[in-house]
Amino acid sequence: MIKLITSPLQPSLCNASERHAKPLRVGLFQMRWNSDPKAHVARLHEGVATCAHAGAELVFLPELTLNRYPADKRPQANKDRQPERLEDGPTVTFAQEAARANDVFVQVSLYEQADRDDGLGYNTAVLVGPTGKIVARTRKLHIPVTEGYFEDCYFAQGPNETPYPVHSVVTDNADVQLGLPTCWDEWFPEVARSYGLGGADLLCYPTAIGSEPDHPDFNTRRLWQSVIVGHAIANGLFIAVPNRTGIEGLIRFYGGSFIADPFGRILVEAPEDEEAALVSEIDLSQRQDWLQLFPFFATRRPDTYGQLTEPVINPRTSDGRGATGPIPGLSGA
Repeated sequence: MIKLITSPLQPSLCNASERHAKPLRVGLFQMRWNSDPKAHVARLHEGVATCAHAGAELVFLPELTLNRYPADKRPQANKDRQPERLEDGPTVTFAQEAARANDVFVQVSLYEQADRDDGLGYNTAVLVGPTGKIVARTRKLHIPVTEGYFEDCYFAQGPNETPYPVHSVVTDNADVQLGLPTCWDEWFPEVARSYGLGGADLLCYPTAIGSEPDHPDFNTRRLWQSVIVGHAIANGLFIAVPNRTGIEGLIRFYGGSFIADPFGRILVEAPEDEEAALVSEIDLSQRQDWLQLFPFFATRRPDTYGQLTEPVINPRTSDGRGATGPIPGLSGA
């Protein structure tokens, strides 16, 4: 039996005088990868069903849903890269089966095959509707390069054309404006801000994060959670973050999956070391309450933000330093 953790609807902390409620139940499943493919898929089906039986209308799953996390080591040969076709590959096929069986939307993440000369694929989040139709897809933009997370050896950066798509997802109770950035994207404030400006009210970051092999005593879980909660506050967003747990190669994934709201509240949170299904009842219209009281978007100064679009300088070298200064990406001796 999968551990189920739920949270009821929390009241707005600053009710607006005029707004229409947009109730939604959101679920996610924190998984442990199983080297037996059939057992792994069966467990994922159980996780989706647990969320659906608790009332979830959308169910979110971790990054690279069907796969062992590959990037703890650099590939030694082409066989170490195992991308799949998006439309009819095993990941989307699983999502279609789970969505139809439970009459819910199911998000999955996969290593998408691409026709590229460098042999790289894409790290892609996909949403499948209750009928089995693909209703959304988004490629990961930012690619990590550090010890234990050598994703630049597997994944190309997502495209800069329409990089922050907001998908309209119609449920029985709400028209959800959904963004699907992935993992490393969650550390960049520009990503959440772009989605917020684009009208998103809910983000999901499918995630695979855990220990740092070159700093094994440094647990970044609270830093990771804090920066994402900051994005929720600064952009008036609900954010769901499904992570994995367990040990895969060099990485101990630290779980801690959670759902946060625009007021910075952690509505529901998983433990570090076990699988869990999380379901939270939310009201998407609370975004309006918060952003009327704290009008971040209306008081921006885009005329002063030009530096944010300058090209990246001082590229990172293999030892972690910059080519022309100690901190990669910044100038200076």
